[in-house]
Amino acid sequence: MQLREFLDRLRTHGAKSEHEARILRNWTRGLPLEFGRRPAATFFPAALRAALPGLESALAALTIVQTRHPAGDGAERLLVKLGDGQYVESVLLPRDGLCVSTQVGCAVGCVFCATGQSGLLRQLTSSEIVAQVVLGRRLRRVRKVVFMGMGEPAHNLDQVVEAIDLLGRYGDLAHKNLVFSTVGDRRVFDRLHRAEVKPALAISLHTTRQALREQLLPNAPRIAPAELVELSEAYARASGYPIQYQWTLLAGINDGDDEIDALARLLAGKYAVMNFIPYNEIAGPGLARPDEARAAAIALALYRRGILTKLRQSAGQEIDGACGQLRARVAAG
Repeated sequence: MQLREFLDRLRTHGAKSEHEARILRNWTRGLPLEFGRRPAATFFPAALRAALPGLESALAALTIVQTRHPAGDGAERLLVKLGDGQYVESVLLPRDGLCVSTQVGCAVGCVFCATGQSGLLRQLTSSEIVAQVVLGRRLRRVRKVVFMGMGEPAHNLDQVVEAIDLLGRYGDLAHKNLVFSTVGDRRVFDRLHRAEVKPALAISLHTTRQALREQLLPNAPRIAPAELVELSEAYARASGYPIQYQWTLLAGINDGDDEIDALARLLAGKYAVMNFIPYNEIAGPGLARPDEARAAAIALALYRRGILTKLRQSAGQEIDGACGQLRARVAAG
């Protein structure tokens, strides 16, 4: 069910703007639609009150948790079944975070990503994206939502921006805690500059070398890393949020001293945070993560060059938690 269809159904049953706002607030926060200090009998029109159970059932059918996979680090990966029988993944993260998917599959084809191996199957609607947040909030507290799961948000821009707007307006989430993650697309920068709810931005950089980037992200827009950083910097200054650059560390590929030197020059003076993430191994491509000592040395070297740097660990290592792996196992039977 599209968000527009849901709103039309509310209005058909007599909902006014104040009724819509209350229902959207309750839904996006994982609460029953009629939840509130005043009972529904004294707030909603009778026709709307009678329709609420059916509307609630329709929303619940958008996403259903098929299986849960907790990890020792506090993460929990959810295999989520959609109304048409397709599957996506969401991840409850430590420290009240949630990672959601925006597409079934992905067309970018990043060589280190399990999702890209399947290609793009279909787009998610904004209501399906928000419904993943609702699922997460019914399992634990969620104060930050990152659009970093299956799919490339820039390839489903209208629906993702609509979901962000809904969560930012009604979902009791700070705009800076809504994080739009992308490989980089000029349309994203134009659209987010004009958006009323401006999310934080995460850029999948992975290398300073254009030729290598085209190999690692074969179907990403052809934007040179230097231009991508300049576009990102303009958005960071306009929004007031630092850019969160993502760099998957691949042993012998993008973990050399030459890359770190080039990266330090590229990000010098920029309003940015660099997140190094050791590769979460998947079947097939023959890639490897650097050892812990090398990863720590890389992060420290960049930090000493004046770049705010974090070395992150991919959530759910012991459950093969890289994006797309749970779905791939289901698809394989």
